[in-house]
Amino acid sequence: MLAIGLSGCTAEFLEITPETSLSSVTFFKTEADFQQAVNACYVPLRTIYNDRSYLLSEMHSDNTYYYRNTAFGATEQQEDLADFSIPVSNGLTTNTHVLNQYRQDYLIIARANQILDRIDKADFDAAAKGNLKGQAQFMRAFAYFEIYRYFNKGPLQLTAVANREQAAAKVGTAADLEKIIIGDLTGAAATLKTKSTQEPGRATSAAAKTLLANMYLIQKNWPAVEKLCKEIIAEGQHSLMPDYNDAFTTSTGNKNNAESIFQVQYQEGANGFQGSFMYNFMPRPMAASELVTLSKTSNPQPQTGEGNNAPMPELIASYEPGDLRKDASIGYITCASTLWEGKTYPYIKKFVRPHSLNGNHGMNWPIFRYSEVLLFLAEALNEQGKTAEAAPFMNQVRKRAGLAETTATTQAAFRTALMKERRMELAFENKRWHDLTRTDTFKEVITAKGNRIKADPFAHYYQRGFTLRSNSFTVIEKYYPMPADEAALNPNIK
Repeated sequence: MLAIGLSGCTAEFLEITPETSLSSVTFFKTEADFQQAVNACYVPLRTIYNDRSYLLSEMHSDNTYYYRNTAFGATEQQEDLADFSIPVSNGLTTNTHVLNQYRQDYLIIARANQILDRIDKADFDAAAKGNLKGQAQFMRAFAYFEIYRYFNKGPLQLTAVANREQAAAKVGTAADLEKIIIGDLTGAAATLKTKSTQEPGRATSAAAKTLLANMYLIQKNWPAVEKLCKEIIAEGQHSLMPDYNDAFTTSTGNKNNAESIFQVQYQEGANGFQGSFMYNFMPRPMAASELVTLSKTSNPQPQTGEGNNAPMPELIASYEPGDLRKDASIGYITCASTLWEGKTYPYIKKFVRPHSLNGNHGMNWPIFRYSEVLLFLAEALNEQGKTAEAAPFMNQVRKRAGLAETTATTQAAFRTALMKERRMELAFENKRWHDLTRTDTFKEVITAKGNRIKADPFAHYYQRGFTLRSNSFTVIEKYYPMPADEAALNPNIK
């Protein structure tokens, strides 16, 4: 599927396209062809969420940090993200993770464009065509939404690229990207199937509406957020899982459950669809005998290097007494060989599930859950001055967490309570950084994070006697700089 030649380049002197050649000319004919092409749009999500979304989002917030292993060599690329010390020159960066995020998003966009350029001309069942087109629109919107939130601008690729010259598209503004995202999602929401009729794992009408609501949330278009969220609730296709822990999948089951609106699909085994993010989030060094207590694998391997996404002690202390999400989200493990004198580390427990083989698990990644729709709606209502009407929706989330109803009754108090509720409910799901940027609180929050770590490096997983690099927390910006390697290929990127 990944190897399909979708570029459609043919030599100019050919008058007839050979029927034995697999190209965009011969491939995009049948429903099965478009189904296969749509499948390819989803594939980059596994790389994005397994390898780097947590680096650019969660570890770039005040929720997590990295586990510092002073015996290990250079890991500047990820440390620069956690330490807000990304190298920037003329609005460009050489950070590898920023580059790869950008490229994976544009890979999705390129694949979706191939479909959207051709599907209306294809001859097959109209309902099936609408569902496939809606998935392509959703995926293109999703990728542009990531570009929008990370960079606030990006090249405008809206048609299939036939040659090298067309690849260097002009860079659009945030307003340009908003128009694309809203247009694609409006179309997708109208043609995609509901959860009960859609093939598990694929985008649904509710997924399109949730992503669109997220877009409107950033724009502060509160009535639009309210309308979309109420439509999702009225569909009756989703509900909170009674136990918070069950909102997250096991390695082989509980996938695309009632709470799930959109998940990245992973599959344990030898077919290449597996994930390993659980391991990326572990403190290190960790002996095999320590790891196996969490993974339960038949072949545990010692973990070396430096781990990512260490829960910040300040986050751990922020949970209310009795909040069931704390024990479901955060666990502790002792690593006897670590140089850090604390030895016992917190780790992200909500994504730890038993599986068969080391480094190969099948837990899905939650992009949108129904609880977030409830919190979107509560926020939208409160921002319109409907605080009393907003409270029951947030209280549904709190009740599941074992907490009493909110005591916030004013708009300002409810706003503060809601942002804390989002932090607890969605911890480690790559939401926090984007909440900080859309509310313009990122500068003060991250500055405070840096000051706390500098004041007490040991409490933040540094070995005694070691401290942060001198350039740490010196580049606290709302958006990432564009990748320098892409600027070298596209003269429009500046």
